[in-house]
Amino acid sequence: MAARKPFLLRIDPELWADLEAWAQDELRSVNGQIEYLLKQAVMKRKGQKEAKVVEGKGETEGNENIEH
Repeated sequence: MAARKPFLLRIDPELWADLEAWAQDELRSVNGQIEYLLKQAVMKRKGQKEAKVVEGKGETEGNENIEH
């Protein structure tokens, strides 16, 4: 398994409590829950980008087809 990069995260206490409860419901640590959610968001974003390339029938040139 690849080494994980540690980092400091400042988070609102209410959001922390919600994440903590959610993590307990899914039998994960809060760290594991945050990592899971981030992975899901990245996969969703990558899927949307791939769909845009297919819709455009080719690779994008420059930034004209990228939405922010």
